[in-house]
Amino acid sequence: MAVMTAPNTALRAVRTGMRMSQDDFARALQAAGHRVGEPNDANKRLIQRWESGAIAAPRPVYARALEVVTGLPISLLGFAAVPNGHVTDDDHGGHDLTSSVSDLATPTPTAKPTSAHRSYEGVWLSRYQFYSSGRGDSFAGQHFVVLLQHGDRLTARSLPGSASSSLSLDLSVDGAVVTGTWVEQTDPTGYYRGARYHGAIQLIAEPTGRRMAGKWIGFGKDMDVNTGPWELVFQDASTSKATLDRYNTRAM
Repeated sequence: MAVMTAPNTALRAVRTGMRMSQDDFARALQAAGHRVGEPNDANKRLIQRWESGAIAAPRPVYARALEVVTGLPISLLGFAAVPNGHVTDDDHGGHDLTSSVSDLATPTPTAKPTSAHRSYEGVWLSRYQFYSSGRGDSFAGQHFVVLLQHGDRLTARSLPGSASSSLSLDLSVDGAVVTGTWVEQTDPTGYYRGARYHGAIQLIAEPTGRRMAGKWIGFGKDMDVNTGPWELVFQDASTSKATLDRYNTRAM
């Protein structure tokens, strides 16, 4: 007997916010599974069943892929706990085994153990500086971001209430060196009128594991290449909803 729940509007909102069709989302989940060494059979039908509520909770292999693709903990993706003794069926991808959302929020990997890497998961304060040629002055951008880790890969997404712009980071860890890319969607009503900026970033993690500092590089408003300092400062190891709600406020 399948467990029926209300439609998963949270997952659908995240997917549409990423401007992905259900097919695109399924392909991204498959690609994420290959990257972390846990292949999956995500398809459009599975996404439809998640979003309709026909499947109340994903299997752990899908939960981990969802975190990699969205950059959000599974507990924020709208899945409900499945009562004991129930199993949900995805028709073409096996069965969604009984598992609570709290269990899925901190899954135990079966293919690529994360124990070989320092854990950076949690809430961090992101701060960078940039020079605005149009305004002739330097400014700072600040966001609280939720950072998730799968092996040597890190994804960080800003909490929406922490700034008027949205920020995402996709990083890889090699010892103390953290390298990757950043994307910022600026405030539609602000000076940059919703422009989307992106570039590269390289940070050095301090031995304490509580701060990463380095440089960003990216293009400017006049299509010149700029750079500046960037740091991530650790705030909290938890990614629970209560913790994220607490940090979903303007970063000062």
